[in-house]
Amino acid sequence: MEAKSTDEIQQRKPVPVTMDHVLLALRETKEEREVRIRSLFNFFDAANVGYLDYAQIEAGLSGLQIPPEYKYAKDLLKVCDSNRDGRVDYQEFRRYMDDKELELYRIFQAIDVKHNGSILPEELWDALVSAGIEIDEEELARFVEHVDKDNNGIITFEEWRDFLLLYPHEATIENIYQYWERVCLVDIGEQAVLPEGISKHVNASKYLIAGGVAGATSRTATAPLDRLKVKLQVQTTRAHIMPAIKDIWREGRFKGFFRGNGLNVIKVTPESAIRFYTYEMLKNFIVNTKGKEKSDIGTPGRLVAGGIAGAVAQTAIYPMDLVKTRLQTYACEGGKVPKLGSLSKDILVQEGPRAFYRGLIPSLLGIIPYAGIDLAAYETLKNMSKTYILHDREPGALVQLGCGTVSGALGASCVYPLQVIRTRMQAQRSNTATAYKGMSDVFWKTIQHEGFLGLYKGIFPNLLKVVPSASITYLVYETMKKSLDLD
Repeated sequence: MEAKSTDEIQQRKPVPVTMDHVLLALRETKEEREVRIRSLFNFFDAANVGYLDYAQIEAGLSGLQIPPEYKYAKDLLKVCDSNRDGRVDYQEFRRYMDDKELELYRIFQAIDVKHNGSILPEELWDALVSAGIEIDEEELARFVEHVDKDNNGIITFEEWRDFLLLYPHEATIENIYQYWERVCLVDIGEQAVLPEGISKHVNASKYLIAGGVAGATSRTATAPLDRLKVKLQVQTTRAHIMPAIKDIWREGRFKGFFRGNGLNVIKVTPESAIRFYTYEMLKNFIVNTKGKEKSDIGTPGRLVAGGIAGAVAQTAIYPMDLVKTRLQTYACEGGKVPKLGSLSKDILVQEGPRAFYRGLIPSLLGIIPYAGIDLAAYETLKNMSKTYILHDREPGALVQLGCGTVSGALGASCVYPLQVIRTRMQAQRSNTATAYKGMSDVFWKTIQHEGFLGLYKGIFPNLLKVVPSASITYLVYETMKKSLDLD
């Protein structure tokens, strides 16, 4: 498709519209519209109390397949509740409907440059490109298909209205595109969820910044637990938490608990970026092998693509992970920690470039099982909460966070022995007489000298990280999205 000329784009200026224009476009009488709005209000007011509160709006949006984690219930309540009493009566709801339908008709008219009462794919594409949003023909087809309910290849105003009627923010072309992205979310593994097509979107860098800051903040806040975990993992004698804490304090005082965190923070953003873009590439490959008409790769496809993407990202940043472990386990007195550059140089000169990838295999072996257990446990817990606690209502953000915390802890516990094996291989110099010969050597020596529980050293501080890590990441990510105008 070719972009329209500047003169043609300028013709899209909104024209003055009234409710009569809206009724004409919908082929609807005032009475029919009144019945429709009342019916929608009653749908939300399932308890028949005569008003809507936050819980009713959230339940209603969930019933319309708009997940609660998007927080549209809170925003919709705020924009409808004109007297700020925490409730929305029918008149307030109707005023919102009047304003929203007029707003949607104005932008519909601005996009419909041919003024034939429908939006053609090329008109929508032109509007998106003019707004600075890069989009290809395949993605455009998915956009149109999602809105075009009768599948005739064009978008009528009724379809446009139905798609955006309960979207509480201003209906700009940028917001509409972001809204479409959010209702077409895909899971990319390791509890990371990003919008479909975000790699092509003008705000892709903002999402990566938000995720990077959230990950960095979370890892810094839980760094003492991570340092304690690694300290316990490498101990081949009987490990005790309090002596390990005293050793860390003696080596570096308060700063000792944050040793290696700088590298941990540095690798967050590139790791997330590599994982995401690899996932996008694999997703497109899977979609193309299944047929272009199938845009959903399904749970097995997401699991495989997410696992492979995680493996690629882990491999790419693994040398930093190994150096971080060496920093955390370096025996020193008085806080004299070796500099990052000199430590890396010593590993390269004394052990060779292959040393930077010691422990990679057990690290990769744990990715897909962890993702599979995490996903299965999350879905099971969410369904159980809907059946036994929420009585078929969709779970809110807190319930989802709880399910994610438990499923993440379960997944991490099941693959934890592989983490211990990886950490011990990373921490030990490969050119020493006592060096492990491989992951099987670590496994059998640990079982022989420390018993089966030796494979779970450090699991307690690791599990303590799960709740604060997930909570901090979630809160900071949402705050960053607001700061970067991604909501």
